[in-house]
Parts: sequence; structure tokens; C-alpha cells
Amino acid sequence: MDYTVQQEKIAQAVGILQEKDVDLWLTFVRETEHNADPALPLICPFNVTWHTALIITRTGYKVAIAGRYEIVNFQRMGVWDETIAYDQSIQPALVEVLDRLQPKQIAVNYSESDTAADGLSHGMYLTLQRYLAGKPYSLISADTLLNPLRGRKTAAEIARIRAAVALTDDIIDRITAMLRPGLTELDIARFIHAEYKKEGVVPSWDSAYCPTVTCGPDSPLGHVSPSAEYVAKAGQLIRIDQGVVLNDYISDIQRVWYLQPQGETSIPAPIQHAFDSVRAAIMAAGEVLKPGVQGWVVDEAARRTIVAAGYEEYKHAVGHHIGRTVHDGSTLLGPRWERYGQTPYGIVEANNCFTLELGVQVPGYGLVSLEEDVLVTDHGFEWLGKPQTEIIVVPV
Repeated sequence: MDYTVQQEKIAQAVGILQEKDVDLWLTFVRETEHNADPALPLICPFNVTWHTALIITRTGYKVAIAGRYEIVNFQRMGVWDETIAYDQSIQPALVEVLDRLQPKQIAVNYSESDTAADGLSHGMYLTLQRYLAGKPYSLISADTLLNPLRGRKTAAEIARIRAAVALTDDIIDRITAMLRPGLTELDIARFIHAEYKKEGVVPSWDSAYCPTVTCGPDSPLGHVSPSAEYVAKAGQLIRIDQGVVLNDYISDIQRVWYLQPQGETSIPAPIQHAFDSVRAAIMAAGEVLKPGVQGWVVDEAARRTIVAAGYEEYKHAVGHHIGRTVHDGSTLLGPRWERYGQTPYGIVEANNCFTLELGVQVPGYGLVSLEEDVLVTDHGFEWLGKPQTEIIVVPV
């Protein structure tokens, strides 16, 4: 088993604990096939059964406490300074380690705003409180640690995301070659699923909705499954939102095609204006996407641009992290709406990987929507794949 990513992330976690002045981070889990903590794969590449405590301290000392029949898995990782097995209860070993380390604060995985930092179940939180009753340790949210840990992609993570994006770009070229009038959304989705199977990958999100295919002006928008009801037609648009999971990391890309009727030599003006406006909004977001900027500022730049072009505001964030999941937690490039909690106030950092996405409906033609995957650099951003710079025309 390859532990490269987990080794990098554990080393990164030590630095973040020092940076945030937090003594100790505890990931406390059980039966993760049933109730997975989103933070666990960052530091542990396998599921666990019994109560398991993974402890990382600001000094760099790392302890794994796990059931007798699983402890060898942690020993094989080669990153834990101490591995402790137990049989009847994890409590004695956990309390002994904490009493020895004497942390003032213990960061645990709960958060009101960030779903990717909210993996500690209520039952496990109550168990932890019971185990530590009378102890002087203060339990605090680990979201201030998990935000940068999840967001600051390591070299191995970036390489894996690039590979997933490259494969998706290749599949997009295959889609272009097969598109024609008469195909239903379901036909197109089945073709894409067959390409995924051929490559040995799975969709980035629920296969019923990945890909999302929108044919023409009447197809419903959003996270909607492809339908046999809506058919690709000459003179209309096709938009596809898709991505793949490759070596545990994902892509998330939207593209738009125009089925150009015979005799037509140019793209209709409403479509071209919509495409130019959507791309301008994405580029406006990219202009301010750099380390040190709050997420909402990036969204505001895109939102202001699309409204100035004569369209309504989009009803979502302009971008989200990608990584191990398609919505990878941490800072959101979104508006300051209550539903997003504190995530739009997060700070963009170097080596964050985001989507930049929005779309507009063109009456009579369909949806023009783009989504690009990008990497934040020290001074700005770079495309992780080939950005769409013009409408993909399919002559029919």
C-alpha cells in the first residue's frame, strides 16, 4: 500500500499545529465503513472497526491507538512514533497517553461550517467526554487545523489531481467525437460511464448524477440525473458536468457544445454573448484568486461581472475545493450567505485546488456553463487542465 499522501499530510499537520498554537489533534473514530470521518483518509488510508484514536502533537510526536487486530496496519505505515493495541476498552490507553502528553487543548473533528471538518459523531463526542470526565483538557473544534490541512495540497496530491483532470480532458475529446442530434441525455451519460469503465475509474460523485447532462433549453438545471426525455437537437446546446476519481483524487469539469445546423457558419449571437460573459466572469474570479484573499472576494468578482453582462446572479458559489472529494471542504469561493457559514471568510492559500464555475441560461438554446479546475500559486493561479476558451462546435 502507498502511504505517500498520508506521510505528507501527517508531517503537514505537525506544522499546522505549531502555526495555530494548538497542542494536540485527536481523530477519534469507529466502524468507519458505517460512519466515515472525512479527515481520516488524510492520515490513515484504510478503514477501522474498533474505537481508534490517532493523536498528532505540535512537538511532532504521533500515537496510534487501535484494536489488537488492526494495530499492525498502523505499524506498517512507518509514521507513528507509538502504536498501542487494546482489547476490552480504548479508554485506559487513551487516558494514559493524554495524561503523559498533558495537552491544554485537544482539537477534535467537529465544525458548524465545514462539512469536511465535522466527522466526529455525536455519540463518539459523548464517549470522549465520558472518558475524560474530570480531566483538565479542553475540547475545541479542529476546523482551524483541518481547513489548511485539507486545503494546502501536497506535491503528491497535486500530481494526482492533475492526472484526474488530464483523463477527464481526454474523455471530453471522446465525447465531442460522438455527439450528434438524436442522442438523449441518458445515451450520452451511458457513453461516458462506458469510458469511465474502460479507464478503470469511477465518477467523482453519485453515478446517477455524474455526468449531469443538459440538452436544450427545457432540461432542468442543477444536480439532476440524465433523462431519456431530453434529446440533443441541431441548433441547440449540450452541457456536461463530470469528473473521475483516479488514485483517490478527483476532477470536476463542465463543458458546453453547440450542434451547428448545416448551412450555418457562425454561432448565434445570444450563445456567443453568454459564453463570452461566463468566461469573463471566470477570468474575473481568476484575477483576484491569490493567496491572502478571502473566498467571498473571489465570488464577488465573478458575480459582479455576470450581472454587468445582463444576467441574473447565479445561486451558488463560484468555486469550491477539490481533492479527495468533489466538495473538499475548507475555504469556499462563495457569497456571504448564512447557508455557507464561515467558509466564504476563509483565506485562499498557495497550493489550494479550486473549481471556478458558473453558467447562464440562453432562451431557445440551452445552458452555457463552464467549470475549470485550477491550482493557486504563490502569486495567482494556473489551469490544471485545458480551459475551454470557445464554444465546441459539432457540425451536423
